Amino acid sequence: MATPAVTTAPALPAPAVSPGLARLPLILIAVGGLGVLLGAFVPALQRQFAFSWLLAFMCFLSITLGAWFLVMLHHLFDAQWSVPVRRINEHLACTAPVMAAFFAPILLNAWIAGEDKALYGWLHANPAHDHALYAKKALLNLPVFTVVSLVLLAAWWFLTARLRALSLEQDRTGAADCTRRLRFWSALGIFVFAPTLTLGAILWMKSLQWQWFSTMYGVWYFAGSVWLTVATLYAIMTALHRLGPLAPVMRDGTYHDAGKLFFAFTVFHAYITFSQYFLIWNANMPEETFWYVQREQGSWWHVGLLLIFGHFLLPFLLLLRIDTKKSLTVMLPLAGWAWLMHLCDLSFNIMPVIHADGFVLHPLDLACLAFMGGLLALRFIKDFHAHPPFPQKDPRMAEALGIHLPPAKPGGAL
Repeated sequence: MATPAVTTAPALPAPAVSPGLARLPLILIAVGGLGVLLGAFVPALQRQFAFSWLLAFMCFLSITLGAWFLVMLHHLFDAQWSVPVRRINEHLACTAPVMAAFFAPILLNAWIAGEDKALYGWLHANPAHDHALYAKKALLNLPVFTVVSLVLLAAWWFLTARLRALSLEQDRTGAADCTRRLRFWSALGIFVFAPTLTLGAILWMKSLQWQWFSTMYGVWYFAGSVWLTVATLYAIMTALHRLGPLAPVMRDGTYHDAGKLFFAFTVFHAYITFSQYFLIWNANMPEETFWYVQREQGSWWHVGLLLIFGHFLLPFLLLLRIDTKKSLTVMLPLAGWAWLMHLCDLSFNIMPVIHADGFVLHPLDLACLAFMGGLLALRFIKDFHAHPPFPQKDPRMAEALGIHLPPAKPGGAL
């Protein structure tokens, strides 16, 4: 049946933002860029820089992939609550080209770094003397690492851009065919999403300690990525609601539904993290348990406890109540807390390779995060100002706004 489209106002003018806040991305780029240059060219800092860059890359990649998943989820389930904020997720997902550029130093490190400065020790290990590496040599070799990495980045770039292009076409035409094609590309994309995200997490993070075995690592990274993305979405949609661009379409239910999704992935991430630990502890095989034994040394033990109570228990208890999901006093600090916990979680996975005795907050960690964050913020702001702030002719917009349309006449077609 033909569903009447709700046509809203065209793209709103740029929101009024204080000059200091508007300059923040440039400040982050300048300050972070100075640290990045020092880390890249000072020999004594190059090994730490490689790991700091990887930490920041995997953190922001979480947002790109998490946002892409939320866009596909919207189309696959024909959701209505997420219509007003779908454009935010589309722009976040379309940072994939920037993330591809950010991967260049990681690839360069793999090709030219010596053994003392290399991210991936398997590049300099001998498979003949290492059974774990021999079993994984089909994947863990430089040509395959390079080709697979580039294919992953290209696939994410193409599929995220395709979904946004069709969404913007729907803004112009309102054609039902756009909805069908968005569903098709989301159905295709979800089958690409799972193996590519898993391969990325294994190649770029898990292979730092290639001797370790875990069949749940990709799901762990997926759960954390969506968790962080929903928290980020909550903060961005609140800001854009207050500044004006999303004011015509935001309702209390939008906040509540985003809070419920945040709660769901809080529990899911805890379930996956515990399951991985429990299965490895229960099996008690040295090639698996060494990974956790290493992360019980020094202050890493305290980071592990922080993740139990901070990544799960605190948000779980706060989000149990219905009203807190719509309380900005609770949710905005919790969104910031989610960033801190996700960074601790990624550090817990990455940094024990070079800081075996405990957690170290290195200035290069902050520099890489600031540099990447500033550039990605500029890209998001540019895209947001270039297009309508929310879908203009989505067939579910009326339902999202609580507008009940009369039933279509018999014989209509969607």
